Amino acid sequence: MSAKPIALGLGCDRNTPLATVKTAIVQALALCHASLDDVKAVASIDLKADEPALLELAAEHGWTIRFYPAAELATVDVPNPSATVRKHTGTPSVSEATALLAAGTDKTNLIIEKHRHRGPDGRNATVSIARIPE
Repeated sequence: MSAKPIALGLGCDRNTPLATVKTAIVQALALCHASLDDVKAVASIDLKADEPALLELAAEHGWTIRFYPAAELATVDVPNPSATVRKHTGTPSVSEATALLAAGTDKTNLIIEKHRHRGPDGRNATVSIARIPE
């Protein structure tokens, strides 16, 4: 279990199944020895504010997901910027940048940089995890 509360930054292809997003989250949490109980903040890009899997996930866990605009995400210094992500969203990072903004911290507290999972239908979900400073 992680020693501190954490923030999840989530990204996914449009209409990614809930099971794919959940699997990505469980895998990322396992990588840093954290659990769903450690999650205190969740965020994504505003383009995903109507994404069914993210809305279902939030309802299931009682999370409020904060959605950030691409322009704000583009200002966040991240370790793994992506030209492909920029092409599709207008920012070089969704999961890393949203995890950092939701945690209110910088990349020194990013404990899972960019965990990607491709579901059985070929859709991708990406999870980044940041420690929330005390």
